[in-house]
Amino acid sequence: MQNRMTPLELMTKLISFDTVSRNSNLPLVDWVEGYLDSHGIKSHRHYDDTRQKAAIFAHVGPDIEGGVVLSGHTDVVPVDGQPWETDPFEVTLKDGKYYGRGTCDMKGFDGLALWALVEGHYRDLKRPLQLALSYDEEVGCLGAPLMIDRMLEVLPKASAVIVGEPSMMKAVSGHKGGYGFATHVVGFEVHSSLLHTGVNAIMYGAKLIEWANETNAANMAKAPTDIAALFDPPFSTAHVGVIEGGTAHNITAKDCKFLMTFRLVADEDPKEWEAAYRDKVAVVQAQMQAVVPETEIRVENGFVVPGLKPEVDGEAEALARKMTGDNASHVVSYGTESGQFQERGYSAVICGPGNIAQAHQPNEYVTVDQFNAGHDFMQRLLEQLNKG
Repeated sequence: MQNRMTPLELMTKLISFDTVSRNSNLPLVDWVEGYLDSHGIKSHRHYDDTRQKAAIFAHVGPDIEGGVVLSGHTDVVPVDGQPWETDPFEVTLKDGKYYGRGTCDMKGFDGLALWALVEGHYRDLKRPLQLALSYDEEVGCLGAPLMIDRMLEVLPKASAVIVGEPSMMKAVSGHKGGYGFATHVVGFEVHSSLLHTGVNAIMYGAKLIEWANETNAANMAKAPTDIAALFDPPFSTAHVGVIEGGTAHNITAKDCKFLMTFRLVADEDPKEWEAAYRDKVAVVQAQMQAVVPETEIRVENGFVVPGLKPEVDGEAEALARKMTGDNASHVVSYGTESGQFQERGYSAVICGPGNIAQAHQPNEYVTVDQFNAGHDFMQRLLEQLNKG
């Protein structure tokens, strides 16, 4: 049997794996599986189609329903081009902060959850505890749905899910949904001196991006609904974060590709937003085809992340409040897999150490105080599960 590692040792080990979303996470999964196995804990994997990534989940305690899931993700965002002052894949303690990629989002929580699972294995739990670590959360929560479906097949169903995204250890009961549409504008190349005879995919794509700007401005100017008013910002948003296309400054671009994403408040219908975007695409495509008929705009569904809806008397929220003493209401604008758990019949809440403002940043950190607060949370949770 391997020695039981501390939460800090576990976070440090997890961060040492470069699991930027473009990379395989299998070395990390292999290690977690081996660590759990060394303590006699059986784990399960669920691979993606490439078999280069996998989710891993496990169960300790009695083989009954009604347990608690601690859910996190294994992937992190890139560090390329960021001015890091420390090695992002090593945990560095400085000025009361643990620095490293994922300390905040969210290998800090993963380490705490892994500690709790192993610790729970050695206690007389009356209710089970489950660990769920997904992949590709940072690129659209792609790995969680299949993981959850597989969990429902092989594990007793838990009654509460705690998703450990950074929330300053507050119980967050709602978040916006995220929807992405991969957009490919296919133009027609000519010399830029004759641009009127060609179709510049970038310039026509810019019309769709300007539609996003105009939509955001119109939403900002509206009086928010009661639900929208809970969020910051208090309206749904359209956004393009990455764009590519073109071959040279003097050639009308043949291709322009970008992901149009929406973050929607819970009382708005994503199908209506998709319809509005596709209507605008149709208008721009008609303008392109009036010049060169064979041009087009291809739009494919990129990802769907359902929002987390506040629950009436939700078990997960009540549990998180009991563990933290937090009685205020909180919602956030970022997305998580909590809505995907909720869609499958789980009660879900967000509660994890760290401030979301540090996520994805150079010199990402979680404070020692927040990390310790997460440890205290896990200790209280184990005590609660021991009571039944």
